[in-house]
Amino acid sequence: MIQTEITPNPNSLKFLSEKTISATGTEEFQKAHLKNLKVPFIKELLEFKGVELVLLSKNFLSVKKTDEVSWDELKPMVISHINDYFEKNNEPILKDSKKSENSLTDDETVKKILDVLDTKIRPAVARDGGDIKFKSFENGVVKVELQGSCSGCPSSLMTLKQGVQNLLKHYVKEVNSVEAT
Repeated sequence: MIQTEITPNPNSLKFLSEKTISATGTEEFQKAHLKNLKVPFIKELLEFKGVELVLLSKNFLSVKKTDEVSWDELKPMVISHINDYFEKNNEPILKDSKKSENSLTDDETVKKILDVLDTKIRPAVARDGGDIKFKSFENGVVKVELQGSCSGCPSSLMTLKQGVQNLLKHYVKEVNSVEAT
């Protein structure tokens, strides 16, 4: 059974599943990179008219669309595509495990930043159908990438400055500001 939830971004919709969609964490796929994709489910979804971005997480996927197509038109196609996949497969769409961001660094400040992102920020962003990826930390500035529903959302800058920046500055004293890449 697939449920949908609206997100703060009117061009993005969240599709929730009882089954595990991604066993690898959260990953974003864009129509611009279609020819490099290896996963048939994602390729087919990105080939739907108007779909420009797909974000897969453990138990949901977000679809970001263009203005040329309506949700009335697109939503049933996405639901049908997900249902069809799980009728034929008894495994997640994304199966390969990858290293967590935390295992990639020895820097204590970066570990603290990643911990706050994972425990305090990522769950809130995921509720809106998006994700946040750590990119770098230099001279007090944390660079992150907003993905899924959050990329291009009108309220994402406010989320970044009022939410993410305030939380990181509170929990990690070395952080002065947060910027999107």
